[in-house]
Amino acid sequence: MRIFTLCIDTAQAAQILGKSQSSTCTLFRAIRDGSNKSKYQPITIREFCDYTDLPYDEVFNMINLPNKSA
Repeated sequence: MRIFTLCIDTAQAAQILGKSQSSTCTLFRAIRDGSNKSKYQPITIREFCDYTDLPYDEVFNMINLPNKSA
C-alpha cells in the first residue's frame, strides 16, 4: 500500500522552485502568516500551490511519484 504525502517541506519546495532552502523558509513563513499557522504546523501541497500559483497536480506528482527518468 502506498501512502501519499499531502504536505511539502522546504527542501522539496526549494528543489521545485530552484531556490535556496533559506529563501524557501522565508516563503513558508509568508504562507503560514497568511494561513494563521504557527511555525510548527506543516504546509500542505495545496497551500503551497495556491500561494505560488503552481499547478497542484504537477507538484503533487513531483513529490509523490517515483522519478521515471532514473
